[in-house]
Formats: sequence, C-alpha cells, structure tokens
Amino acid sequence: MTPLLQVFDMLASLKFYCDVLGFGIVNTVGKPAPNCDWMLLKWGAVTLMLNIAYEAPHRPPRPVPNRVVAHRDLCLYFGCPNVDDAYRNLHAVGVEAEVPKVAPYGMKQLYLADPGGYSLCFQWPEIKGRVLLPGSYGCPVLA
Repeated sequence: MTPLLQVFDMLASLKFYCDVLGFGIVNTVGKPAPNCDWMLLKWGAVTLMLNIAYEAPHRPPRPVPNRVVAHRDLCLYFGCPNVDDAYRNLHAVGVEAEVPKVAPYGMKQLYLADPGGYSLCFQWPEIKGRVLLPGSYGCPVLA
C-alpha cells in the first residue's frame, strides 16, 4: 500500500520526509522536485506519495483550517526496532515529538506530526523478557 498525502507546502514536506526521515525521491510529474505537484518517495520497502493540495491558480494564501484538522484522522505507523533512538535522533534535529510511551497493548510508540499536520507513529512491541528481532522492518530515522 502506498498512501497519498495532500500537502499544502511541498518544500516543507519534502525536507521533512527526505532530509529528516531519510526517504528518497523515486519519481515526480511535470517539474523536478521541489517544484512539482506530485512525487513518489521511498525508504526501504515503504513508499509514500505527496500531492500538492491546491493547484497554482486555486492555492489559498495559507492552509484552510477545516481541511487541515481532518489530517488528524490519519496516522501512518512505521515499524521501528529502537523507538528511543528514533526519539533522540528526531529531537536532535529539532523535530517536536512526544516522549515514547508503551501503549496498554504492548507497543512502544513515538508520535509526532509532519509539516502538513498528519500524524506519524514509530512503534515496536515492548515485551518484557523477550528480544524481538527486527526482521525486515526498518525505521527511517534510524538509518
């Protein structure tokens, strides 16, 4: 599955997903990044599409609040074998994120928002007395 995120500021989203999280640009349409309206990003086996929310002639001067508030209804979850290291790496580059916590169902989770207001969670099972091997999971902010 490859989610498509409608973004207001393509440059801010590109910097966040590529420079902070470590995704790479696979494809763009029309113009090269960051001046394109759509792009496909990839990190390991994870793919993500970014699409500009408003075409140039219809672009408002700032994000429309009732549209952005709906972004909170979506959360992208990333497998991340060392959530604490991910938190330290993100914090070191100035990304605001909640301190990781263990959910009642046993997942250690780190929540943050991307520049467009979409929620991201980096998580891994926290099981006392057992070591879980990362397998094919990777975590962009640990690369």
